[in-house]
Amino acid sequence: MDFIHSSSNYFLNKSTYVNLRWIGIIGQFLTINIVAFIFKFEFNYILSNIIVIFGAISNIFLINYNRSTQLSNKISFYYLLIDIFQLSLLLYLTGGVLNPFSVFLIIPSVFASSNLNIKTNLILILVTILSISILTLYHKELPYPLNDYKLSDYYYYSIPLGLIIALIFLNYFAVIFGKENRIRKNALDKIQEVISKEHVLVSLGGQAAAAAHSLGTPLSTIKVISKELDKSFGKNLDHRKDIELLISQVDRCENILKKLTIDPFVKDDFINQNLSLADYVNEIIKSFEEISKKVFVVNLEQDSNPFQITKSIELVYGIRNFIGNANKFANKKIFVTIKSDSEISEIIIEDDGPGYPKDVINKIGEPYNKSQVKEYSTKSGLGLGIFIGKTLLEKNLANIIFRNSETRSGAEVNIAWNNKDLKRI
Repeated sequence: MDFIHSSSNYFLNKSTYVNLRWIGIIGQFLTINIVAFIFKFEFNYILSNIIVIFGAISNIFLINYNRSTQLSNKISFYYLLIDIFQLSLLLYLTGGVLNPFSVFLIIPSVFASSNLNIKTNLILILVTILSISILTLYHKELPYPLNDYKLSDYYYYSIPLGLIIALIFLNYFAVIFGKENRIRKNALDKIQEVISKEHVLVSLGGQAAAAAHSLGTPLSTIKVISKELDKSFGKNLDHRKDIELLISQVDRCENILKKLTIDPFVKDDFINQNLSLADYVNEIIKSFEEISKKVFVVNLEQDSNPFQITKSIELVYGIRNFIGNANKFANKKIFVTIKSDSEISEIIIEDDGPGYPKDVINKIGEPYNKSQVKEYSTKSGLGLGIFIGKTLLEKNLANIIFRNSETRSGAEVNIAWNNKDLKRI
């Protein structure tokens, strides 16, 4: 697993980190003074309070010195080191690893492991282990009267060992989850980018069509007036040439505007028109038939309750991703079945290819999921297409099942909606 290059976005959210530090500092201050003045424990509370004040000053400096809303990996590393050293000094004055609050020593490195890079994490882990080791061997006695308690060496040395094991264990899982979160964030960013581009294209197409229709009426008026002028001044050779030029230029403008529409021969009212699932599928398949030599077989026999839904870029893009994936892996044919009844509507996409590989079938739909089987590795990508399609359709209330087809040799994607949900899209 490549932890180092999983993402370049290593940072801490400044406001979150600052607030957490304030909580820690206030908690330390209250604990020290409650133990000293209410419970009357004897320890160097003056020096302990000075150390806490130093932590507060560092937090104020962080707020005023760094104006960015995100703390870079480097800045975060320095302040997390300060947190470890500050808490180590407090523990040194109050019993070392025997102090029940010593468990807090592992928090800075665990907090960093899910947000900062692996090099920073390793250094913080090593510094924390070093601090635990030093506090095990060198520290002041527990505050009086706790210093009267005697522990066996077995129990005494098991405390730092337990802290180190917990530190490594928690850091490992935090690194794993942090990596997965960054991967998913990057994949979701790609979805937003794709959808944004699609919206821009549709918007441009709609604006062009609207402009063509809006200009059509004044151009028709100009053309009618031009023909009337031609009848009136047609015998005047000087005027006739100008009028014929005017009519030809009006015709030229009409031809240019026709090219701006999506279909020059059909009115563009369908830009905002509702479509049935069959219409969606047919539009998508037509676009693939122009570039693919494979055969698309569409079955509408069980589409007993077709109804129109609001046209959605997200639905088009999501369904297109799965049909495109089937086209990519199919040997000769892609089978698309549309089913609908009074309650549920489904799109089932199958191909006659090799199907989903066994090593990834349980992870289909996750980003950056690539089969290691040679038969698939040359064709398969990183799973982003399936992840994007799945995310877009689930956002639009679809339930999606991935499996190998029971009737064909290849893969199967089942996309299903409750009709009441589909009508709300």
